[in-house]
Amino acid sequence: MIYKRSSALFTEATQYIPGGVNSPVRAFKAVGGTPIFVKEAKGAYLYDEDGNQLIDYIASWGPLILGHAYEPVIDAVVEKAKKGTSFGMPTAIETELAKLAVSMVPNIDKIRFVNSGTEACMSAVRLARGFTGKDKIIKFAGCYHGHSDSFLIQAGSGAVTFGSPNSPGVTQGTAKDTLLAVYNDLNSVSELIAANKGEIAAIIIEPIAGNMGCIIPTPAFMQGLRALCTENDILLIFDEVMTGFRLARGGAQEVLGIAADIVTFGKVIGGGLPVGAFAARAEIMAHLAPEGPVYQAGTLSGNPLAMSAGLAMLTTLNTNPEIFKRLEEKTEYLHKGIAEVLEAKNIPHQINRYGSMISVHFTEHPVVDFTSAAEGNNETFKRYFHGMLAAGIYLPPSAFESYFLNDALSYEDLDNTIKAVTLVSESLISE
Repeated sequence: MIYKRSSALFTEATQYIPGGVNSPVRAFKAVGGTPIFVKEAKGAYLYDEDGNQLIDYIASWGPLILGHAYEPVIDAVVEKAKKGTSFGMPTAIETELAKLAVSMVPNIDKIRFVNSGTEACMSAVRLARGFTGKDKIIKFAGCYHGHSDSFLIQAGSGAVTFGSPNSPGVTQGTAKDTLLAVYNDLNSVSELIAANKGEIAAIIIEPIAGNMGCIIPTPAFMQGLRALCTENDILLIFDEVMTGFRLARGGAQEVLGIAADIVTFGKVIGGGLPVGAFAARAEIMAHLAPEGPVYQAGTLSGNPLAMSAGLAMLTTLNTNPEIFKRLEEKTEYLHKGIAEVLEAKNIPHQINRYGSMISVHFTEHPVVDFTSAAEGNNETFKRYFHGMLAAGIYLPPSAFESYFLNDALSYEDLDNTIKAVTLVSESLISE
C-alpha cells in the first residue's frame, strides 16, 4: 500500500502539533513508520487519505462497538446539532441518558457526565477522597486511567514504597499519595494496605485491563480485592472506560459478578463523541457539588451532541443484548484462527481474550500483568503490525493495547484477517 498523502500530512502536522499528533499512541513511536491519516470510515472499514481500505480493529479505541458511522447515532447527532450544539444549561436528554445508564448498570443510583475518561477517573478519585476523608489511592502497574497527575506514577523500589512520577510536571507531593500494586497479585495490595493503615481512600482498577494488552483478572484476585476494600473501608473504583457497555449491558460488574463502589465510563457511552461519566450509589454521589462539598464542574459536560450519540448507542445495546454474544463469538473465531496459524508456524505467542477485547503477545509465558506483558518480543510485534497493515488490516500500533472488535465486522473480514496472519507469519519466521 502507498501512504504518500499520509506521509505528507504527518510532515505538515509536526510543524504545528507536538509530535504531529494530539494523542501520543497515534504517532507510531512504538512500531516505527508514518501514522495513517484517516479520511472517512464506514462499518468495519477505514479509508485513509491515500484511498486505501483497512479492516479496523481499534474502533476508535473502543467506542464504535456497532461500527463506524452507525446510522442511528449519526442521525441523532445531526438532528440535535440543528437545534444547537451547546448551551451551558440543563437539557432533558441528559436525564434521559442518565436514567437509561442507571437502569443498565448494577450498583449505581446516580451518574455525572463529563467530557473524557481522564476527567471521569480524576473526578472519581476526588469524590472517593472527599467521601472517605482519606488521601491515598492504590492503582495497578500497567492500568491506565488517563493523564491526570495522580495516575502518572511508576513503581518504587518495593511493594510498600511510594511511587515516583513518570512524567515531568507531576510533583513528588502528588506521587506520594499514589501507591502502586501488581495486577493479579493480591499480596501486593495487602502489603500496601497494611503499610498505610487507615490512609487509603480508594483502589482504582481496570477490571478487565486493556492498556497492557487484554489482561483478565483471576476470580480469586477480584473477589479478594472486593473483600479487602470492604474490610478496610476503602472504596473500590472500577475504571470501565473501556469495558462499560462493551462487555455486557452492565459492563464488567455484570460479567465478573463483583460490585464496585464507584464506576467510571467513557468510549461507548458517547457513541464516538468525547464524553465520560462516573457513577455510584446515592450516598456517595450526595457528596458531589452542588449537593455536597466535593467540587466538579464542566461547561461542556452533558452537551447535547454527546448525549444524543450516547442515547442512540445505549438504546441499541439495551434493546439488542444479542449484540454482546455475537461480538464474543466473532472474537473467539478470530482468536482460534490466529492461534492455529501461529501454532502451526511455531511462533511463540499468547493470546488473551475477554468478550470483544483481544490481544496477541509474542512470548512463551502467560501474560497476567504488566511485567509479563513487557516480556513480549517487541521487534516481532513491529514486523507483525506492519505486515498486517500492508495486508489491509489496521491493528493497535502498540503491543500494550487491546484490539476492540465491532459488530460490523463480517466473518469474511475475520477470514481475511486470519489469511493475512498466515502471510505475515512467513516473514516472522524467515527473519
